[in-house]
Amino acid sequence: MPDTSRSRFAALALALCLPAGAMAQDAGAYLAARVAAEGGDHSSAAAWYSRATAADASNPALLEGTLIAHIAAGQFDQASAVAQTMGSLNLNSPTMYVALVDKLAKAGDWDGILALNTDLEAVGAVMQQLIDGWAELGRGQADAAMTAFDKVAQSQGLQAFGLYHKALALAMVGDLEGAEAILADPDHPVAVTRRGTLARVQLLSQLDRKDEARELLALTFAESDPARRMLTAALDAGETLPWDIVRNPQDGMAEVFYTLASALSEEAGDTFTLVYARMATDLRPDHAEAQILVGDLLGGQGQTAMAIAAYGAVPDTDPLREAANISKADALFSNDQDAEAVDTLKALAAERPDALGVQVALADALRQTEDFTAALPQYDKALQMIGSPSKQYWPVLFSRGITNDRLGRKEEAEADMRAALELVPDQPDVLNYLGYSLVEQHRKLDEALDMIERAVAAMPESGAIQDSLAWAFFKLGRFDEAVGPMETAVLLEPADPILTDHLGDIYWAVGRQDEARFQWRRALVFNPEPAEVERINRKLEKGLTQVLTDEGQADFAATLTKASHDNH
Repeated sequence: MPDTSRSRFAALALALCLPAGAMAQDAGAYLAARVAAEGGDHSSAAAWYSRATAADASNPALLEGTLIAHIAAGQFDQASAVAQTMGSLNLNSPTMYVALVDKLAKAGDWDGILALNTDLEAVGAVMQQLIDGWAELGRGQADAAMTAFDKVAQSQGLQAFGLYHKALALAMVGDLEGAEAILADPDHPVAVTRRGTLARVQLLSQLDRKDEARELLALTFAESDPARRMLTAALDAGETLPWDIVRNPQDGMAEVFYTLASALSEEAGDTFTLVYARMATDLRPDHAEAQILVGDLLGGQGQTAMAIAAYGAVPDTDPLREAANISKADALFSNDQDAEAVDTLKALAAERPDALGVQVALADALRQTEDFTAALPQYDKALQMIGSPSKQYWPVLFSRGITNDRLGRKEEAEADMRAALELVPDQPDVLNYLGYSLVEQHRKLDEALDMIERAVAAMPESGAIQDSLAWAFFKLGRFDEAVGPMETAVLLEPADPILTDHLGDIYWAVGRQDEARFQWRRALVFNPEPAEVERINRKLEKGLTQVLTDEGQADFAATLTKASHDNH
């Protein structure tokens, strides 16, 4: 929806805020509940809140916290019971209202929804008007439904929301022309979301305006988008697309909650957004966008198991299944299930060999698991599919460059990096990686330094890039100049073993040998790779100069010796 409407709905988040100073008879359970809730562990939060409310059954703040936790955890029956308890105590909140609506809508009790006694603030009232519109439609009162949607459309900043739901309702009752006219009106751009566009495509097909439907798909969706591919194929085969954006009033209410979740996603906390997204999926489990939003929110909170379940709930027949599986693989990686993540993407890539995004995702997964031998042909396949790459495909070239580098194919890696820089000349990650690689190879050091300095200018808060700058100065023998950026890098990433080890080397080069040994010992605390542990221990025993000599870098060791003496 247009950004101008979001701020009104963001106010809902304020209504959901739990009083931080709420008193509870079981203070330990209450504090445990708050800690769990703030950490995104909604199941634990629900359990602790339930324990706290058992000792203080009429505490409004505890009941509200319990309700939010149950919904966030997907425990809808428990949420409904808490909401009913709150109602019996004459309490009121938007969360209680949506939980009751969820229960009544699933029962088809439209009169019960309209009879809910609520006292919501202005934005909550808008939500209720949208819900009431769909409830009226459930009762067969189409005119009353349209009046409710029109009322929302007349509210300042909320026109798009009211008109969007009115268009969906008109289509559901058979007024396809009226629905399409709303979605097509350039003065009321209510079809700017993915679902709004798909709604209009379906309507155009239903109205036997298939050429316009194809044109809208081509104009709105990328050529690689599965929805464009699937729907265009159906239209080309002469099929009429079914109207399934909203099939019934319950779907309409699910759309209300998804609308709210989408509006809140950029302005409110993840848990508050999750409440509405969860409600959308409970009312309509096959709502792919809502399931993916739930998965993204839970994944961002570290609840990977629940995120995986949400992505898995996207129907196999939905065009968004590909995106859901890619996100599911990311969640599996976060859950240390690397093999399962790769298997998920391999199966998807075999199923969709023509889907560029899937092939790239598999290549990235193989690289992430350091299976570079398998990743390289996968990137080759993706770049062959791309053909002549445009600016948007620089990450694929960059990733293949990294893969080539890790396989020891230095020339091929450099060629990929330079090809990426032709597309995005100032991309800091590419500049840093290529510059650092050239430094490590003792080649083109002046050009490497220029690349890294440009990367630092673009991303001065990156410890890794500051480290590259320091290391370039170090390799160039400009040891005094290396100290500043290396110290900055360690301040930015104080627990990185490589950066700490590098700081020790640079301190050694400028004659600060006691400080060098201190930094090397610090680096060992941060669990470096076994080979690095062995090398650091040799430096602690013999000093950096002797280690370099032993490694065949006698000339550079001599430069260090001279610099150390000069600094003394």
